[in-house]
Amino acid sequence: MNSVYSDKHNKRVRLIFNPASGIARKSSLQLLDIIKELQAWQFLPEPFITEPDTNYDVLVSDALAQGISMFVVCGGDGTVSNVARAILGKNAVMGIIPTGTQNNVALSLGIPFDIPSAIALLRTGRSIRTDMGKVTCGEKTIPFLEICSVGLFSALFQSGDEIQHGDITRIGDFLKTLASSNPSKISLLLDNKHEITEEGHAVLVSNMPYIGRNYRTGDDNSYADGMLDVLLCTDIPKLDLMVGYILKRFETANSETPFIKRYKVRNLIIETNPPMPVMVDGVACKEGPIRIGIYRRALTILAGSRKTAISAKVGDNFETHK
Repeated sequence: MNSVYSDKHNKRVRLIFNPASGIARKSSLQLLDIIKELQAWQFLPEPFITEPDTNYDVLVSDALAQGISMFVVCGGDGTVSNVARAILGKNAVMGIIPTGTQNNVALSLGIPFDIPSAIALLRTGRSIRTDMGKVTCGEKTIPFLEICSVGLFSALFQSGDEIQHGDITRIGDFLKTLASSNPSKISLLLDNKHEITEEGHAVLVSNMPYIGRNYRTGDDNSYADGMLDVLLCTDIPKLDLMVGYILKRFETANSETPFIKRYKVRNLIIETNPPMPVMVDGVACKEGPIRIGIYRRALTILAGSRKTAISAKVGDNFETHK
């Protein structure tokens, strides 16, 4: 495969490195290895080390003002989504070196989990245009690359994420939230014409083929088909929900799972009563009615083949964290 970036001239890139997405004691060594590998591929990396309060809009604007239009993100899905929001609508391209816990975006776009192979893809991969979703809550609109979740998954996000990162003290909070949760009346308006009302625990709206713990929700090209995949989770047994069994079975089953209803839409409105929490690629949104739509072919990313990414994940032998 040839990319628009396959020439061998030195190219300046802003390397956005999230030290929290790797093993802390190894992050500095990992950064040096990544820089050396980028240089071997005739890139001129200019590193930026992220912090929890990093302003990605300013970071991207400053780089563009300096003539840098390629952003290489070394981190997990959260870091990738932050950069995607910042370069949306700008003349920029994003490359991904996946070092997160799930790496759903990389898996969806066929980007290898092996770091040298992911870097090689920045020269040999294909340049694609992906969609981005957009959530409007009140006066605020938040773009998303991976997922918008409404309901129980949003309520469990913070404690679940910290548990995945090794903070077992949050298990109690996770179980308490799970045990105390009740279904809400969920109303969906699909494509301005189809109305659906159900008692349920959650709605997941996906732009990528894979979300969560690498759960498959859409077709291989769902990131560029102008549509969003909607999963309405109705009466899910909480024990099954906790261990992730339901969505795993849903991913591989030939028949429909009765308590997960799927739709494919261009836009939708979600209302819940009582109100349920909303998360947009890990960013909390105001509770209440939300409108969801699509920015069509809005983002340029260097990608590979999904088969390559899946092979790399199966053979993955290094520790990573989101």
